[in-house]
Amino acid sequence: MRRLAAFLWLALAAPAQPPAELYKQAVDLHQQGRLEEAAALYQRVLEAHPESVVARSNLGAALSALGRFDEAIEAYRMALARNPANTGVRLNLAIALYKKGEFASAAAEFAEVRLAEPENRQALLLLADTYLRLGEHLKLIAMLEPFARFHPNDDAVSYLLGMALLRDGQLDKGQVVIDRLLRRGDSPEVQLLIGASQLSAGDYGAALKTLEKAAAAAPALPGLQTLLGMARMENDDNAGAKAAFRLALEQDPNDFEANLRLGAILRMENEHAASLPLIEKALRLRPAALSARYQKAALLTALGRNQEALPLLEALVRESPSFTEAHLQLAQVYFRLGRREDGQRHRAIVLELQEKERQASRPKP
Repeated sequence: MRRLAAFLWLALAAPAQPPAELYKQAVDLHQQGRLEEAAALYQRVLEAHPESVVARSNLGAALSALGRFDEAIEAYRMALARNPANTGVRLNLAIALYKKGEFASAAAEFAEVRLAEPENRQALLLLADTYLRLGEHLKLIAMLEPFARFHPNDDAVSYLLGMALLRDGQLDKGQVVIDRLLRRGDSPEVQLLIGASQLSAGDYGAALKTLEKAAAAAPALPGLQTLLGMARMENDDNAGAKAAFRLALEQDPNDFEANLRLGAILRMENEHAASLPLIEKALRLRPAALSARYQKAALLTALGRNQEALPLLEALVRESPSFTEAHLQLAQVYFRLGRREDGQRHRAIVLELQEKERQASRPKP
């Protein structure tokens, strides 16, 4: 899948036109890539004509290209306040939020664009990718399955749908998508999907070989280094996994799994200072994720911050009573805090859950 690109909108409808000559100079500078100068001129235009949606939107585009996402988001929102129906401005706002890593807010704006323009493929693909990043796999599947039926040759749609199906554990449906893509060629994108399927099925050795093959052909393919790191972890190669996760974060600092899994490895290696910002970044990306909340609680426990870890772990076992590791950590915290009876109760729960896991893993007669 080719990298999802954001388009620059330089000519949006506006209720009032800015000063012609000054505005033209700003646009010329913008098109030449002289973004700082263009932004300064757009600001001057807006001082004289604060009602100009086109100048404010272009200012947002210049600021976004400079990586000044907070300012860009503010500019786009001010433009939308004057013209809420302008889907071009709303799409640019969504893209700025996406680039900043505010995926929940970005998803809401992409969804608004799709309501106004159901055939807007860029909004569709970016919303799908945003759902994937948020772990909202069922939302992505519900949105893309009907589209894929009418556009079976759209590889980007098939790729995103396949990833969501595999991450949701729908391996049979995911395999259908993989087979459809394979008929169009054995690309690195298809190898990535096959590797993801093998990971989901627990075939870790095969997954590693498949993902290494994809990485040899296209090491910068979005999501590939993260899956490769996961495969290396499952094959007991933590050093190789860390290298892959670090490369994944160079390519995309907002990769939830790469942040979380690299943080988890560093926590287990007692590299707590390096682990903490990674786990906290993962939590900011997906505040409700049980895995991220558990890693934060486990790190706090390792740091001896038991009173801070306690409410996190208690919430985890309430929400997921079969979360064995959370019960184990909670028992440890209770013992450290002198709550022996509570610690023994959760230790007993751990033994009961482990026995159930053993029973479930035994072959049926």
